[in-house]
Amino acid sequence: MEGKKLISVVTPCFNEEMNVEELHARIRETMLSLGERYDYEHIIIDNASTDRTVDIAKALASQDPNLKIIVNVRNFGPVRSPYYGIVEAYGDAVVLVAADLQDPPELIKEYIQKWEEGFDVVMSTKARSEESRVMQRIRKTYYKLLNSISEVPLEENATGAGLYDKKVVDALRRLADPYPYFRGLVCDLGFSRCTISFLQPMRKRGVSKANVYGLFDQALLAMTKHSKLPLRLMTFAGLALGVLSLLASLTFLVLKLLFWNSFNMGMAPLLVGLFFLAGMQFFFLGILGEYIGMILTHVRNLPLVVERERVNFEDRG
Repeated sequence: MEGKKLISVVTPCFNEEMNVEELHARIRETMLSLGERYDYEHIIIDNASTDRTVDIAKALASQDPNLKIIVNVRNFGPVRSPYYGIVEAYGDAVVLVAADLQDPPELIKEYIQKWEEGFDVVMSTKARSEESRVMQRIRKTYYKLLNSISEVPLEENATGAGLYDKKVVDALRRLADPYPYFRGLVCDLGFSRCTISFLQPMRKRGVSKANVYGLFDQALLAMTKHSKLPLRLMTFAGLALGVLSLLASLTFLVLKLLFWNSFNMGMAPLLVGLFFLAGMQFFFLGILGEYIGMILTHVRNLPLVVERERVNFEDRG
């Protein structure tokens, strides 16, 4: 049938042997239920899994030519590998679906419906989640803080899953960003977008790959990519602390001159002031280091990932 639109469904994977079969089945069932208006390809980009994820995916791909696989030579992390999968997809629309099934593949129907209504970006957002209340509160606070300092409003509680029109992906591809904050970039580009809220279920099988360091890394990535406010706060705070230090020094000098024999400045104020200023300096140096590290990442111009092999991409030549 001529004129069919191609939907590229991209799924980043790392050690998801317990989920990959159900993931494939649900995506296939969802796409086939859309009828003959759409062709689809399902691209699994594997981040050098150490379990049977790749073997299972290859067995499925041998029976389903719509399933395509990219295997990385090593684990390039949760930022670079998913982004690479997206920019390597050339459908009329690209859909990102997590392998842990916490972003239900059945939402693809709603994504496509909104896309057909004219939206270039359809992002899924967690209205509620079955995760702990503590994590929900931390995430909510983080998104509010990030939005308050970001130069461009970001979508709160966005998971990254959703649909992205071909022209959005083309724009991302031209950026050639070696370490992108994908959810922020999508908002920064300014394409028309909408959101679909859903209840995020708990992971049924397997272990979450997210850890404290990874979450902290992404939080700092979002801050350094989409806000200059921390740098400006450093300047303002440095100026304010300098003025306060000068006033404190002048105050102590005047008191000493007026009460030469009775005024004893003591060591406590000096120690408190010294440690406070030292702490602030280390904090600001850390923030400055994050920005410098981001510049270094761009200057090195490394590829997003290096592939080990591809499966079922023969039709692309």
